Amino acid sequence: MEKTNFYTALYHSLIAPNVFNDVDGRYRGADLEIHQLPPGRSMYTVFSLWDTFRAAHPLFVLLYPDLATEFVRTLLAKYEEGDLLPVWELAGNETGTMIGYHSIPVIADAYVKGLRDYDVEAAFSAMKASAEADHLGLDHYKEKGYIPIDRENEGVSKTLEYAYDDWCIAQIADELGKEKDYDHYMRRAMNYHQVFDHETKFMRGKKGGQWESPFDPFAVTAAYTEANAWQYTYFVPHDISGMMEMMGGEATFVDRLDDLFSASTDLSGRHQPDITGLIGQYAHGNEPSHNFAYLYNYAGAPWKTQSRVRQIMDELYKPTRAGLSGNEDCGQMSSWYVFSAMGFYPVTPGAQEYAIGSPLFKSVTINTGNEKPFKISVKGSGSYIESARLNGKKYPYSFIKHEDITEGGTLKLTMGKSPNKNWGKDSAHRPPSSVQTAFVRNPVITAPSRAFLDSMEISIAQQGNDADIFYTLDGSNPDTFSAEYESSIMLTESAVVKAVSTFNGYSSGVETVSYIKLPYAVSIDYAIPYSSQYTGGGPDGLFDTIRGHENAWGAWQGWFGDDFEATVDLGSVRDISSVSATFLQNAVSWIWLPKSVSFEISEDSETFEKIGSRRHSVSVKELDPFIKDFKQSVSKPVRYIRIKAKNIRTCPKWHPGAGNPAWIFIDEISIN
Repeated sequence: MEKTNFYTALYHSLIAPNVFNDVDGRYRGADLEIHQLPPGRSMYTVFSLWDTFRAAHPLFVLLYPDLATEFVRTLLAKYEEGDLLPVWELAGNETGTMIGYHSIPVIADAYVKGLRDYDVEAAFSAMKASAEADHLGLDHYKEKGYIPIDRENEGVSKTLEYAYDDWCIAQIADELGKEKDYDHYMRRAMNYHQVFDHETKFMRGKKGGQWESPFDPFAVTAAYTEANAWQYTYFVPHDISGMMEMMGGEATFVDRLDDLFSASTDLSGRHQPDITGLIGQYAHGNEPSHNFAYLYNYAGAPWKTQSRVRQIMDELYKPTRAGLSGNEDCGQMSSWYVFSAMGFYPVTPGAQEYAIGSPLFKSVTINTGNEKPFKISVKGSGSYIESARLNGKKYPYSFIKHEDITEGGTLKLTMGKSPNKNWGKDSAHRPPSSVQTAFVRNPVITAPSRAFLDSMEISIAQQGNDADIFYTLDGSNPDTFSAEYESSIMLTESAVVKAVSTFNGYSSGVETVSYIKLPYAVSIDYAIPYSSQYTGGGPDGLFDTIRGHENAWGAWQGWFGDDFEATVDLGSVRDISSVSATFLQNAVSWIWLPKSVSFEISEDSETFEKIGSRRHSVSVKELDPFIKDFKQSVSKPVRYIRIKAKNIRTCPKWHPGAGNPAWIFIDEISIN
């Protein structure tokens, strides 16, 4: 069965990418022009890079280096034709699906492992162009060092994956002697610190300068990509030593990994069908978890890696029609198995080292194109490594370098049924993964709300080191000559609070939050509660001054298949001139503008008078995100305002979700 699994997996690993040129070498490019390839070259398509950068492309580098080189050339051609490196390319075009700029680790992994038969300078320029774009949250990432979840969906995941991709750019910059670029991208590679909450010990979303609350690590939310906090907290493949230190040290880190694999398999929040193959909260059926079982090696407990890797291979890969625990994802799921069955895995594409796991077979021979193959020979039985020898010499390391494999030789492993807890334990015998770059996290500004009545207390804190914090209240940028934060601040007027942290001569990004003093209290009563998935910050979310963004759902309240109806209480009869409500359309995500919005007013909450109804001309087939204000003038004194918005109810017949309930999203009710 294991050989059947292995060769099936190897076959699956080679299904994509596909040849895209005709027999005469012509192909249609991303610019829609016809291009001619030189003799002997091929153009490829179907690059599911968010999935395949992790193991599928490193497998090509190891087993099929000529093909891996051609893939890099293809990615660079796509850059020339479309101005950016591909993210998820299909049929010659960018789909705009998934996150990160993961052409970069594919190129970096090939480069550091010796594949350089392409224009390296052009490749580096392409990398920088993708990293310096101003889309998909990168503008916020570059400005703040992280992506606020009220400004961009999946901000936590994007921050973490951008940080890793930036580390990959830095590796090439270092090789090319580009010191300024190296320093710049290594500093950005440390941005993973920005979304780690030292109190909960999870990667967590921020909005309005503070941690999103309430927080549930089991909740699948718009802060993460097809995952929850459990399934992204350990994604720091480029600085695993720094991640361990951040979490409290290697012993704590090992305990946290144990917690990951032993936690309840229950999920909360929105339904996400991609989260499958659960062992605790480790989700092997989706890619973010794929290197987590190997992280024990970096903490001196490789026997735990050996145990978990065997469990995954034994339980989650079968030679049946339903033999995989999740989507194949263009070969990534099977590439994980191919590597793991051989006995090692590329935890950090872009680095030379593979973490050693637990091989399945008595003998594996890898032909990498050199005259001398590399052999893995196993003696004994069981899942655990008792000892190892490389080319006849004792080998205490829980990793092996790419060049050791490509130069040929033999790795002999003696296996047993009980763990040898000393093999690979010493720090000198662990795979290296450390970023030695000075870095200061942004301060966290915490307040009960973004809006207040008479006064409000705010606090500013620094997690992770003993940095000094300087702040301003007038919107000017703070520096070391600004007021130093020592205790909580009492606001009595509207203010734009800006804060910066400094430590050992280095400064963080500037954190900025606007707080508004309200003229009077406002409350709201909902006829139907909003979805627990999209709360907009809770009952006061429609009056918290955080306006929803077209690409981020963290500030929106949502209703699934239901109408929106709510009554606003102004506290007493007041003279107002208008009221407006803001709605979102994002048809790709099953969110449409309401068919109509009506407004009613009352002085006593019992007798309501309808004062107007508003419609719109935006087509339900408008796929680009669209925000619209529905505004109604008010000509008489009022205390209560009732707003009703008619949901389209179900996704239209032409839509992929046809017949399913449709969402209606609202944020910020404005009263003038």
